[in-house]
Amino acid sequence: MSRIRLIEVSKVYGPAPREALARLAAGEDKAAVLAATGSTAGLDRVSLEIGAGERFVVMGLSGSGKSTLVRHLNRLVDPSAGRIEVDGEDILGYGAAALRDYRRHKVSMVFQGFGLLPHRDVLGNVAYGLEVRGEPRRRAQARAAEWLERVGLAGYAAALPDALSGGMRQRVGLARALAMDTPILLMDEPFSALDPLIRAEMQAQLLELQAALGKTVVFITHDLDEALRLGQRIAILRDGRVVQVDTPERILAAPADDYVRRFVERRAAAG
Repeated sequence: MSRIRLIEVSKVYGPAPREALARLAAGEDKAAVLAATGSTAGLDRVSLEIGAGERFVVMGLSGSGKSTLVRHLNRLVDPSAGRIEVDGEDILGYGAAALRDYRRHKVSMVFQGFGLLPHRDVLGNVAYGLEVRGEPRRRAQARAAEWLERVGLAGYAAALPDALSGGMRQRVGLARALAMDTPILLMDEPFSALDPLIRAEMQAQLLELQAALGKTVVFITHDLDEALRLGQRIAILRDGRVVQVDTPERILAAPADDYVRRFVERRAAAG
């Protein structure tokens, strides 16, 4: 069963979006569209289906469109063309109240830059989304405390974010997202700023939690090793276009083109 569907989703930034969309539809690439129109194609007719409970990784280099894509899924960004469905509903048709409800109950996000509130202690940061959703403060804090214990931060409830290491702050961000108990978890390069050992620990913890909770996870990364470890399927983007969607095994065994092959060969050389 598909939880998320993107259907021919395009995003254009700049002064001539209609002309840019027409040129993309005619087959012109990102560079040609920019030269002709002064507009940048963030996404170019992206179609994807993500299953309920799936760990789905979107991978690409800087400028590939991967962060733009994930921000469409909670409508921090709206497309210039295309359709986005979650559990069969067109989320682009949501008004303000429906969108607010969707963000509070259906989808939560872990950001690369942690996104913690510096004036709130760790417990208050984890409880924040629950309080905004309208849950009583005592209940929100009790649930936040449960998740702090689950991510290994039980003794840090009263600490401020500035007193924590990068890995600890990322655990706070993960606890905050998981405390919301939404079926969809979006993760935009959440571990990229961490040192390799802490990054590996966070990856292992994410795998353990997802196996226990059955969340649909959409994970963004620029690192092939991370994609191979975390993804049940991987979509590789280049210049806003999907160049391959496959299992980790198929990505390694049968790269779709030279772009994907270079990732695989670089990994083999490094290993």
